[in-house]
Amino acid sequence: MLTHTGREEARSAAREVAAALAGHGMVVRMIAREALDLAMTVDVETTEDESGASAGCELTLVIGGDGTILRAAEITRDSGTPVLGVNLGHVGFLAEAEHDDLGSVIDAVVARRYTVEDRMSIDVRVLRDGEVVTSTFALNEASVEKAARERMLEVVVEVDGRPLSRWGCDGVVCATPTGSTAYNFSAGGPVVWPGVEALLMVPISAHALFARPLVVAPTSVLAVEVLARTDSAGVLWCDGRRAVDLPPGARIEVRRGERPVRLARLHEAPFTDRLVAKFGLPVEGWRGSAERRRRGQHA
Repeated sequence: MLTHTGREEARSAAREVAAALAGHGMVVRMIAREALDLAMTVDVETTEDESGASAGCELTLVIGGDGTILRAAEITRDSGTPVLGVNLGHVGFLAEAEHDDLGSVIDAVVARRYTVEDRMSIDVRVLRDGEVVTSTFALNEASVEKAARERMLEVVVEVDGRPLSRWGCDGVVCATPTGSTAYNFSAGGPVVWPGVEALLMVPISAHALFARPLVVAPTSVLAVEVLARTDSAGVLWCDGRRAVDLPPGARIEVRRGERPVRLARLHEAPFTDRLVAKFGLPVEGWRGSAERRRRGQHA
């Protein structure tokens, strides 16, 4: 179990969940420092090794927001342990349940009444002078951004080994379908249903005539090069959590990840319904239900 220990609501919920699961004879493992912060009143298994914390576990339960779920994605990716998120943040697009659903979440975990969905990730490499200096991954996005507020970032973007365009911009977002409702969404990129396999590239405030969001095949390789002949530097952010400095001449390559991130689902609600609920979209006037009732009456 992973918890956003900086919020009292999350700490209280975590203690409640741990006690309930322990009462059903389940072993709960936590990061040692989190267990200390939570002042657990029930026995839990603890580990100091965050990178291997999920090894041997059947589920990772997250009490927090999307940031905590993204942290869980880092920890569980190698082990393949599914992640089930209970949202105590804001939008919580990656979460499967809300705080009010804690009781049903506990019941589902105890009864193992959930399904697992593989979500495409991206593998990200940073190269300098042809040498790979950083290799990492992201579930939502890899964003190349300007390092200095007063300077525009000069980049050339590439798809499948062919140059596409040069942009003076604030940055470039390379996202997955899962990340299409995150930074990509804020940058004006398209919302992509999770069942679609694709890579997205979206410029941020580009000073160019051709600066449209791009959707390419999942087999494609995206690349962003910080122009060597400028003095503008950048920074790479992966899921808004891991940063790498990008000097002039740095090259960033993004491709489909070798390993997916596994998300646990409690119900099979359509993605359309999730969009409507999370963004509070207006759907008044929709006559689909009425039409179905009418057809049923005439059948």
